[in-house]
This record gives sequence, structure tokens and C-alpha cells, in this order.
Amino acid sequence: MARLAVRIARTAARPRAEGPATTAGGAPDGGAEDRGMPDGRAARAAGTDDQGAAGAAAGRRRQLRTHLGVRSRVTVLFGTGALLLSVAMGGISYFSARHFLVNEQESTSVHTAVANAQSVRSQLLADRLGGRGPQPQTVIDSLDAPAPGSVLYYGGRRYATSISASTVVPSALHSLVGAGQPATQNFVLGGQPYIAVGIPIPSLHAQYYESFSLADVNHILRVLLLVLLSAALVTTVLGIALGRLASGRSLRPLTSVSRAAMAIAGGRLATRLPEAEGDPDLAGLTTSFNRMVDQLEERIEREARFTSDVSHELRSPLTTLAASLDVLESHAAELEPAGQRALVLLAADLRRFERMVGDLLEISRSDAGSADVTLEEVSAAELVRRSVQAGVRTLPQDMPRPAVETDAIEGTHLSVDKRRFERAMANLLENAALYGGGATRVVGEPGPPGPDGRATIRVAVEDEGPGVAPSERARVFDRFYRGQAAGKRGAGTGTGLGLALVAQHVRLNGGRVWVEGGPEGRGTRFVVELPVADELPVADGLPGGDELPGGDRTERGPEDRTERGPEDRTERGPEDGTERGPEDGR
Repeated sequence: MARLAVRIARTAARPRAEGPATTAGGAPDGGAEDRGMPDGRAARAAGTDDQGAAGAAAGRRRQLRTHLGVRSRVTVLFGTGALLLSVAMGGISYFSARHFLVNEQESTSVHTAVANAQSVRSQLLADRLGGRGPQPQTVIDSLDAPAPGSVLYYGGRRYATSISASTVVPSALHSLVGAGQPATQNFVLGGQPYIAVGIPIPSLHAQYYESFSLADVNHILRVLLLVLLSAALVTTVLGIALGRLASGRSLRPLTSVSRAAMAIAGGRLATRLPEAEGDPDLAGLTTSFNRMVDQLEERIEREARFTSDVSHELRSPLTTLAASLDVLESHAAELEPAGQRALVLLAADLRRFERMVGDLLEISRSDAGSADVTLEEVSAAELVRRSVQAGVRTLPQDMPRPAVETDAIEGTHLSVDKRRFERAMANLLENAALYGGGATRVVGEPGPPGPDGRATIRVAVEDEGPGVAPSERARVFDRFYRGQAAGKRGAGTGTGLGLALVAQHVRLNGGRVWVEGGPEGRGTRFVVELPVADELPVADGLPGGDELPGGDRTERGPEDRTERGPEDRTERGPEDGTERGPEDGR
């Protein structure tokens, strides 16, 4: 029995996994799908399917990254990292504890079973040597065996401490121990885990079995698993919170950069980023950004001064040329027919040049911050009617006059610069005359609340011309943009500044302008939106307290160019001289 205590094999007699099925010839059967397949086609088809699946998965991952912002991706990364780390640590802890507890329980069970087997052997030998008949049942009952009990095979019979104990010896374990090999085996009885220990007793040709419950060990492992899962959940939540906080703090400087860039794009060139003191990583960003804005502001101011200076320098020779042209026109009847035709061409181009110089002066004053804005509270309906009357006087006599509908805005008042609004309307009417066959209708109607919640009105100028292509609608208000008419002499008498001036006049009145398709998909509809007077306080300054460069303060509205744009038309506007109401069209 001492030999049994020293060496006991813990062989778990579990069913072994069966290998692949064999055919009658002994070769593994690869399955019906492998039989009769043409050479290499199955492999190529499988490879193509795998590549397609991999490409689809990569596309889904790219789409997910596109939908998630930087902060969300950082948060997901922190949460995933925390989850993986907690799962890894929890798994290591759980399996280490499980291995230790199970091994400890097995070792205790084996030692207990060996001690009981030695006691059984000693008592049965003592009964035999003492001349008494062996009493196996008495010996088994005298043992302090745990539930479900002990079993002794002796003399071809089975003795157990209880009725249930006689059924808890697994057949595989019984076979191993019957062959003289001590072994252990785990099994489940009544939904509870057990470990059975079998010990052969060669000197008596007997076999001793004892079963031990693993319910306590299982309970401890379940509690440990629940604790580890809870810890993993808490760790993941903390990781997500930490990622959210860290990404927010890391991206905060970029938020400031984004706001500053938006302010600069809106014309507030004095915007700068605060110096990042004590942060060497951000110091380079703020310094380079501010240096870039300084150079941008300097370049814009230089270009504005250049445009203004050139325009002013051209005024004197233009005045001289205009006076000379008047003299020539007064003696046009004395010229030869060829000279008269040359004089007509000269007069048209000179007046076009005068309008372009005047428009450049107007734009340069706005860019330099010296644009004058005089706000007056006026009736919206009356302002629209008078502006249309003033604008049509500059049109050719044979041009049809548009219908004016202002009933929907009767009683509404605006706080605007009347001169700028009239010029904008005149340019829009001239634009329709040059490129759309003339405006057919001017409509005043209430608009939806603006982005800041203020009530608005809309004034639309409609025509039935060819329209503006959707691809050009976002660009027709750019300076010198003439679209399809560019480069075609005679395609229009504009210079590409008329609609740019419309956008500037509307913006300085606190509104916005855009282009859309005409009614029933025909023609063009230019829409001017302005805030009403009772919602727009008259004060010195831009909305939000912004100040124009150069000291001028004025009521200004959104300068949204993304909302403008239909139809394939170029800028249009009247062709008056430097003393102009309507600015030059395209």
C-alpha cells in the first residue's frame, strides 16, 4: 500500500476524438464534395470567394471609419483596449485559479482515497490472519467516506457504503483499475460534478473506489467568473470614459483652430490663436497658424490696395477718353462709314471699361473695409416696387417689364441700405435681360426663420431663359466668373462682376442670395433673403460684434455662397457708366 501512496496515475479515461472515417481500403474518405472535382477549379473558386469576402470586409471597415469621427475612433480604441486587457487578465486569473483549485481538490481526494484503501487492506488482512472470516461490508461501513460513498470489489462481489455509491463507478475507470492501474476520472451525477478515485489492492485481488464532490470548487469558480466579468465590464466603461476625456482634451486645440479658420473664412482676418504657453507640442501649431494668417491678411490687403490704386489711376485717363469720345460722337456724321463703325465699337468698349473700373472701385472699397452702409427702416413692399421701377429704366425699350407681386409682404418693414438694395435689384434685372430674355416676375414673400431665429422675407427675380447649370450655381457669384460666356466676344457685355456686387450689397444688408431653378423647371430664379426690421436691431457692428477691417462697422449678414447657384448663366447686370445704379453683369 505504501507503493500506492507514492505512485498513483491520474489518468482521465475520457472518450477519444474519432479520426476521419476510412473507406474499405483504409484511406480516409475526404467527402463527396472532393470526389470528381476538376483539376484546381475548386481551389481557384475558393480563392476567388475568399478575396471577394476580404474586399467586402475591408470596404465595410473603411465605411465605418468614415462615419466615425476622430474622437469616436479614439474612444472606441480606448474601450476596445480596456476590454481586451481586462478579458486577457481575467482569463489568466480564472484559468490559473481553476487549475490550482481542481489540482488541489484532486490531490486531497487521492490522498484520502489512498488512506481509506490502506485501512480497508489492513482490516481485511487482519481478519484473514486472525482466523475470522472477512467482513468487507463492515470494513466499508466503518470508513469515514464522503458522499456519495465508497465501493469495494472483493471476492467477485461489490460492497458499497450506500445504495447510490454502487452506481457512481464509471465503467472506464473500472476497466483501468481492474487491469491493476490506479486512476482518477471526473464525471457528473445528478447535475453535480464529481471526481472518482480507483485504487487496486493486488494482495487481496480487490479494487477500492471513492467519489468526491466538486460542487464547492465549481461554486467558487462561478463566483470568481462573475467577479471577473463584472471587473471587465467596469474596466471597459472606465476605458471608454477615459478615451472620451483624453480625446476631448487632445482635440480641444483643433476645435479652436477650426473656429478660427471659420472666422477667417467669414472675413474676420484679425482672428488669431492664443499662444500655447508651456505646451511645446501646440506651440508650433499656433505659431505656424498665426504666421499663415498674418501672411494671408497682408496679401489680401496688398491686393485690395493694388486694385484700388489701379482703379483710381485709371479714372483720369478714362475721363479724358470719355470726353474725347463725346467730341467724336458729336461729329460722327462727318466721318466715313468705316470710321462711324469704329466709333460705335470704341464707344461700347470704353463704356464697358468705365463700368468695370467703377465696379472694381466698389469692390475694393468693400475689401478695404471702407464701404459705406446707411440703414433706413422702409416698407418692404414699397422698396421692392420702387427698386424694380428704377431698374427697368436702364433696360432696352423693347424689353418686357416684369410683373411685381408684393401683397404677401405688405406691412413688413426692413432696415436696409436702400441704395445698395436698388443696385442689387437693378443688376438682377439686367442679368435677366442679357441672359434670360428678361425678367418675367418679381415676387416678394415671407421667408422661413433665419439660422438665428429671426423672421425674414424673400424677393425672387424669375426669368424663362436657358437657366444656370447646377454645376455653376455655386460659382456664379464669384468675381469675374462668366461661365459658358467666358471667352466669347459678343456673348454678353458684362465683365463678370455684376453678381459678385449683388452678393456684396445683399451681404452688407444682413442677408444672403442664391440661385435656383425657375418655376416648373424652366428658367432661373434669383432669391434675395433679408431679415425684417423688427427682428434686426439697427446697431453699429456686425452680427455677433464683428468689425469690418479699416474701422467701418455695419450691419452684415451671412455670406453663404454654398446656397447659391443654379443655371448655366454668367453674371449679368446693367451697363451703365461709372455713375451707376445697376452694376455690370457678366
